[in-house]
Amino acid sequence: MYAVVDIETTGGSARLERITEIAVYIHDGNQIVDEYSTLINPERSIPYFITALTGISNEMVEDAPRFFEVAKKIVEITDGNIFVAHNARFDYSFIRQEFSMLGYNFKRPLLDTVSLSRKLLPGHKSYSLGNLCKDLGIEILGRHRASGDALATVRLLELLLESDRVQNNGALVRNRKAAKLHPALDLTKIADIPEEPGIYYFYNEKNEIIYVGKSRNLCQRVNTHLSNNTSYREMEMRSVIADISWERTGSELVALLLESAEIKNLKPLYNRAQRRTGFRWGIYSHTDENGYIRFEYRNVKDDEVPLALFSSKERVRARLEQIISEHGLCQKLCGMYETEGPCFHRQVSLCQGACCGEEKPASYNERAIAVLDEFIFTERNFFIIDRGRDSEERAAVKIINGKYAGYGYFNINDVGFGLTAVHDCIRNATDNRDIQVIIKGYLKNHRVEKIIDF
Repeated sequence: MYAVVDIETTGGSARLERITEIAVYIHDGNQIVDEYSTLINPERSIPYFITALTGISNEMVEDAPRFFEVAKKIVEITDGNIFVAHNARFDYSFIRQEFSMLGYNFKRPLLDTVSLSRKLLPGHKSYSLGNLCKDLGIEILGRHRASGDALATVRLLELLLESDRVQNNGALVRNRKAAKLHPALDLTKIADIPEEPGIYYFYNEKNEIIYVGKSRNLCQRVNTHLSNNTSYREMEMRSVIADISWERTGSELVALLLESAEIKNLKPLYNRAQRRTGFRWGIYSHTDENGYIRFEYRNVKDDEVPLALFSSKERVRARLEQIISEHGLCQKLCGMYETEGPCFHRQVSLCQGACCGEEKPASYNERAIAVLDEFIFTERNFFIIDRGRDSEERAAVKIINGKYAGYGYFNINDVGFGLTAVHDCIRNATDNRDIQVIIKGYLKNHRVEKIIDF
């Protein structure tokens, strides 16, 4: 049985926006046997451009039921059925988020008619619902309305079912390529994997961990591994996975930190690529006998924590040249010009003379410290606060004197007026160069809830 679903929303982000309309058609493989549709009050204003697209206005949803009032019906009508939608992840993520806010874990097996159409109906220029239905002669009665789009998806599903029967290729068989998986792997366990951030472990038949990974969506990543035919290595690993376990982390940063630590500790067979990091050049700093902050580049060692890592000598030299230019530093004091006397930049008045004692350490170090601030946490003590595993929990990553000290979880109701609960939740961990790169990179490219100095 299939639950063919379409929704309309206030925007494109499941975390930030809400559902304004939902339609569900239950299909037994031959015909529609049940249906349900309703407008939903999103409890927020509908943007003008959304109204222009869908025709759903604030006035139309003012007296409509709120999601919690229709949640039971959605659970009941979809129970035991495959969740079908065009670009299914979009609709599914919104519905799961709405249920998550109610404290309920809504989970259904997915079937995406976009990806299935690409397999069974190749050759179309576009696989958007509107264009594909136009090509196939499927009339959409109410484009960008839940009932109209859902009913069109039903007709598309019927074509796909027929095409699958004619081609006899089993594209709709949802055993996740069971014939190519290890016979000991419990497929019912896969259905329990959450669609949340975390780390996962693959085991062989001897119960040895052969792979550790992380993902923002554990369920999706694990299923990708179990259906991956892109390389011999992936297919080989898939065939020996006899068991799976996972750990939810809430925070993607914690997942990254745990993955790195577990790979170093366990050294799984199929994580060799991760252990053989390509970043073998680093930038280092020290203060010389005359009080000048110096920089240098060299090959890294496993017990060292450089300011930054690079994949080649050319890249690290290019970065140092950029630093020298942007901050007016000395070539000689940055390890880029070997000489007993002044550097070349001093000779053309681009260096202020630190290399020959003409610029005092205090003056030169002001600019050098600005460079250090770009690379390190300037000896700060602080917590990185990120998402937890539920609405009342937060993850905390502890930094002491600029170095990683560990992570943990605390309940927001235990914080009160101090940070005792945050300090007490931390599990001690070891800092290393990979961890430093992970934390710096994450803070640079992601938004965390807050940074708390202590």
